[in-house]
Amino acid sequence: MLHNNDYNEKPEPTSSTPRYRILTLIESFIEQIFHIRKTLLGVSISAIIMAPIAIGLSVFLLRHPSFFTVLEMENEFGLVLGVLLGSIIIISLIWLVLGLRQYRVIGSWNKRYSNYVREKQAMDNMIASQYSEDTATNTNANDHYRR
Repeated sequence: MLHNNDYNEKPEPTSSTPRYRILTLIESFIEQIFHIRKTLLGVSISAIIMAPIAIGLSVFLLRHPSFFTVLEMENEFGLVLGVLLGSIIIISLIWLVLGLRQYRVIGSWNKRYSNYVREKQAMDNMIASQYSEDTATNTNANDHYRR
């Protein structure tokens, strides 16, 4: 005897269904990004450390008394050196801001990924327990109908 909900049940996703392949692809993509985040974290931390050092050294050179004598004695070289130090300061400030921003984004992404993994595991457990209950119920019902 067929129950009404037998018609409403969707077939289990198998490795040949497009939906299963897409979900598997998305999950593998997310896992790859999770592994890449370590590299991104290293880049953002280096930006947070190296940018202030570059800014500090540039400001030190600009404020040093003999720096202006070099600028005055070497016309063209002094101009290029001044522009170079100014650009180092600007680029380092941009790098510092981007590094801090990336560090925060990676931190929030880690939290969301952990939540995703936890929710996915809970869903998998719920589906597995529901499937095992349905199997046990169907087995008991089949035994009952056989009598």
